[in-house]
Amino acid sequence: MSEDRPEHARMPARPPVRAWLQPLIIASLIAVAFIGMYVGLQREPVPHDIPIAVVGTELADGLAEALGSAVSVQSVPDIASGTALLDRGDVVAMVSSASPTAIDLDVAGANGPSTVGAVEQLVGVYGRATGMQVVTEDVIPLVRYDSRGIAGFYVAFGVTLASFVLAQMLILTAARLHLHHRLLTVTAFAALVGVMAAVLAGPVLGAIPGHSVSLAITLALLSAATALATTALGAWFGAVGVPIATVLLITVGNSTSGATVGLDLLPDLARVFGQALPPGAAIGSISDVSYFGGEHHWVGWSILTVWIVVAGGLTLLKEWRSKTPL
Repeated sequence: MSEDRPEHARMPARPPVRAWLQPLIIASLIAVAFIGMYVGLQREPVPHDIPIAVVGTELADGLAEALGSAVSVQSVPDIASGTALLDRGDVVAMVSSASPTAIDLDVAGANGPSTVGAVEQLVGVYGRATGMQVVTEDVIPLVRYDSRGIAGFYVAFGVTLASFVLAQMLILTAARLHLHHRLLTVTAFAALVGVMAAVLAGPVLGAIPGHSVSLAITLALLSAATALATTALGAWFGAVGVPIATVLLITVGNSTSGATVGLDLLPDLARVFGQALPPGAAIGSISDVSYFGGEHHWVGWSILTVWIVVAGGLTLLKEWRSKTPL
């Protein structure tokens, strides 16, 4: 005896065009955005206002006039003052001259090869134009196991991706799992992945130096910000919310973070995104606590905290609205 299939289980012989066209278009746009951002931004990076300390007014004026908007020259009275700025991460390099035939260029290699390479090239051009030899020294080098300066990017990308996947899975369980349980899951995972990633990348692999506790806090904040932002976008925009989160956090956020191409080499708009989105805020803090004494890590922590509070608040608001009759 045959049994009729339930009405809701029957599949139409010809599905509506939107059912297959929408995911096709969204996936294609994500692919274009991903390739366009990552490949496009590294094609022809142009330096903008790279901060450098220059000892002496005459040398500072000469560099500022010759290099223009490519650098932001900060004149300092002596080498000690310039070194202090370099150690805190306030400048990328310090330029001084102890003789009329040579220029000393101290760089912080921890700022990444793209930014440091741009500074070396710019000062080299000035040196050749003035007939002075440029002697370069890396006074804050990258650690041995991160010679390309992208370990922080990979760690942040891994935490972002894992937290994004967690949020996707929690969105699918929204009908079976109460909101406060989902928020507790996000919190627990953020703490767990923050500690795991910090220990693995730091003491175990030796790719990220610095204080493991500060690194773990940074990564935990990044995880929570990513997961809650994805959850909020899914709650407010439905099925389209996850692709929006993919473009915003995974694609734009990571490509403009300043890890693969330095922030000072990005276009102005990309630089704004890089500093405001969670991946860029986290990578900035990772670099700061790893190489520059944690002088500016509060900036990244504050940005991540704002994302957590706003995204969490929007998620709670959507839940409250769905349960409150109009």
